[in-house]
Amino acid sequence: MNINKMQTANMKPVIVFKNVAHEGPGYLGDFFTSKNIPWQIINTGDTAALPSSIMDYSGVVIMGGPMSANDDLPWIRPLINLVREAKDADIPLLGHCLGGQIISKALGGIVSVNPVKEIGWGEVAVSKNELARHWFGEIENFNSFHWHGETFSLPQGATHLLASAHCQNQAYSIGKHLAFQSHIEVTADMVKSWCEFGKDELADSASSPAVQQSDDMQLNLPLHTFFLNKVAKQVYGQWIKGLVY
Repeated sequence: MNINKMQTANMKPVIVFKNVAHEGPGYLGDFFTSKNIPWQIINTGDTAALPSSIMDYSGVVIMGGPMSANDDLPWIRPLINLVREAKDADIPLLGHCLGGQIISKALGGIVSVNPVKEIGWGEVAVSKNELARHWFGEIENFNSFHWHGETFSLPQGATHLLASAHCQNQAYSIGKHLAFQSHIEVTADMVKSWCEFGKDELADSASSPAVQQSDDMQLNLPLHTFFLNKVAKQVYGQWIKGLVY
């Protein structure tokens, strides 16, 4: 399916749930704009802004954040309910890191502590199955960006898509729904910003075998994000085919 301007002119917007100021949609926002797909950001901290229903949207995106999907925050339960409503209505879901964990929790998975904290650039391997080829095409592995201390189990009916040396469940799909533990959406500016916001966490986590420090993360940064954006373009191009008009 090719999406053109005539189709998108009357299209319901994609809703993007943003959980913390410095973790926005990044490359995904640029991708939506380039495809003329309407989209809007909702800040989950403003609970009054959360929609009562998801039916006015063509797709649902949940970004990352330093909190846990298991935290007792006032917006997590309403967001979980919206995820379930979207799943029941076959409105495509897309989660990045915390967003992937919230989708997993909503659909019956378990969010728990990862064996090690994983921060920085690290290779992920694409699973050898038909659905992985659907999402990633001919890509067999790539250097993704990570910033997490927890992980998710796969909900019932999910197909495994990605793994890294330090985290087995890096991505899965259920039909048109897609959840990532890693961050395929990052831009160079986002990585720089996260390094500044997370400098205390980086210092505290220096002993982890899967944590890079700021200078290492920013080495050849434009090249890293250039190739990661190419992966994201492939994945997002598949995901928008499921949007509800």
